[in-house]
Amino acid sequence: MSILTAENLGISFGAFDLFRGVGVTVANDSKIGLIGPNGIGKTSLLLLLAGINQPTEGKVFLARGKRIGYLRQEAMETFADRSNTVYEEMQTVFAGIHEQQARLHELEAQMAEGDFADERMEEYGRLQESFTQAGGYEVDVRIQQTLEGLGLSKQHWLLPLNHLSGGQKTRALLARLLLEKPDLLMLDEPTNHLDIEAVEWLEHTLGEWEGAVLIVSHDRFFMDNTVNTVWEMSRSGIESYSGGYSAFLLQREERWEYAERVYQEEKARLVNDADFIQRNWVRASTHTRALGLLRRLTRELAIVENYGVMALRSGKKWSEYDANTIRGTDRPLDVIEAIRKVNAIAPPAHRVHPIKPRLATDRVSGTIVMRAGDVALGYPGNLLFKVRDLELRRGECAALIGPNGSGKTTFLKTMLGLIEPLSGQVQLGASLKVGYFAQAHDLLDPNHTVMEELTRHKDMDAGLARNHLAQYLFQEDDVFKPVSALSGGERARLALAILALDGANFLVLDEPTNHLDIPAQEALQEVLEDFTGTILLVSHDRYLINKLATQVWEIRGGKLHVFIGSYREFVMRRAATSSSTARKVLPPAKPLLRLDSKDARKKAEALAKVEARIHEKESEVQRIYSALQLASDRQAFDKLNALSNQLAQAQAALEGFMSEWEKLAG
Repeated sequence: MSILTAENLGISFGAFDLFRGVGVTVANDSKIGLIGPNGIGKTSLLLLLAGINQPTEGKVFLARGKRIGYLRQEAMETFADRSNTVYEEMQTVFAGIHEQQARLHELEAQMAEGDFADERMEEYGRLQESFTQAGGYEVDVRIQQTLEGLGLSKQHWLLPLNHLSGGQKTRALLARLLLEKPDLLMLDEPTNHLDIEAVEWLEHTLGEWEGAVLIVSHDRFFMDNTVNTVWEMSRSGIESYSGGYSAFLLQREERWEYAERVYQEEKARLVNDADFIQRNWVRASTHTRALGLLRRLTRELAIVENYGVMALRSGKKWSEYDANTIRGTDRPLDVIEAIRKVNAIAPPAHRVHPIKPRLATDRVSGTIVMRAGDVALGYPGNLLFKVRDLELRRGECAALIGPNGSGKTTFLKTMLGLIEPLSGQVQLGASLKVGYFAQAHDLLDPNHTVMEELTRHKDMDAGLARNHLAQYLFQEDDVFKPVSALSGGERARLALAILALDGANFLVLDEPTNHLDIPAQEALQEVLEDFTGTILLVSHDRYLINKLATQVWEIRGGKLHVFIGSYREFVMRRAATSSSTARKVLPPAKPLLRLDSKDARKKAEALAKVEARIHEKESEVQRIYSALQLASDRQAFDKLNALSNQLAQAQAALEGFMSEWEKLAG
């Protein structure tokens, strides 16, 4: 059954059509990722589906009684009229449960005064059962786990909503949506303001989501772990693919190859038909056959012009096409016009990468590119972490990961000599030429134009500079834009354009895929995979890390931990280490209050519920760990990361239930 259906959707701004003719269906259990280049209309489509904006044409149908929850890409204006604290706002989701709880307390007070009327006891039993089934005893636990999972720690819970930053508001809105449990959850770039731990928590949560999910995201790894369908949006509409992002890539390549083959075969056939018509048009003996062939060719050209070459293989009868398509085709084209149209049929418009970076090295570096030992990093009075022993060799790629604020960018700046370590020394190797991509692009001069900033780094004439910048989508008057007026994506593209000219053999990349759409991420990934030098990468883009990293440097607990191997192997090791940790044993509970006491009954019920949760979660941990071992034995790498994340989240949840049990039993 479908939650939502859209037919022939279109949105226009004056004479400009952003998109037209879009039709989609969202089933009850759909997990959909919507991708496409920036500016194609993904956010506009979500706003139409959510009922926030109205289409220029077409309709959206939402099944009766179904609810939609929508997370905007930026939530600066969210909660503008709310004076609640973060925690109070989360409690508003459970207003109905709180009303039940208040009524239960009223009934308990009446019974405490000796009122045990049958109707009172009946209402109390009925209400308590409803309260329990609605999760009334779990409200605070759910709120706290959701807020902490999304990176809103206890210090934020009592803050007024209007005191939050834009990123914190987005996380708070996402938390409220998850607690509301709408039938269709629509998320526009939900990982933008989350660190890796929060993203992994969200992946686990969406993996267990009972309703439908529609996600717009540039995070390819996130989509691999959360969706089972990919919609690719382009100027020609939306194409649907089954599976996650990696499966989409394989299927898209197959479709491209098939479309190219169909194009070659069908165009060759049409060219042959046109050639036969031209050679036999003036011959009396073959004119009738040529005329019949021209009538068919006229119709087929109309199909190609309106629906593309692939429509010739659809198997549809001519009568099944829209009347507007076939209007006028009862009269055959002029022979010369038909030949011209056949020759003008263009090949399928495969998606072309919008940027074409090339990264070539000027020289070969020494074997040891970077070395550090017994180094303390941070700022005076603020130690971030320590490095005991670290070495990076030529041709390797190290991925530096850790929570936001843990010191990743500080490490890069210390290594580059931009700031001093608190103690110790970070040494760079011989024959190095470093190319640095700064996350904030703070090395760009805001007072320069795009052209001036490029030529400041590389002396070249205006023609060569224009040609180079055009590869990064800076065309015509764009090259005269001031750097201060560029968007985040434009700054990233300019920084990449400059980096491509450096000839560096050691790339230091701080969040290089921020603000880049997926086509640009794919292009950058391809060139980095072919790069022959050394890379130190700081990124939240786990898909990129997984493709490039030969070792993982993790900042955790005030120290830098080094893992030699790929990111996927790192995740497997982390999961195995966590699962081998001895599980806590439930301590004996302290004696409860007398069982005929109201508080004792409530406490016993709460303890029983938590104990049941603990046993369920223990079984889940064991099940996931067994599946992880089986996937590892079979080298099912497509499942390992998702299972590892599930295991980590299940263990974290188990720890939470244990802590809750200890508090209740205390």
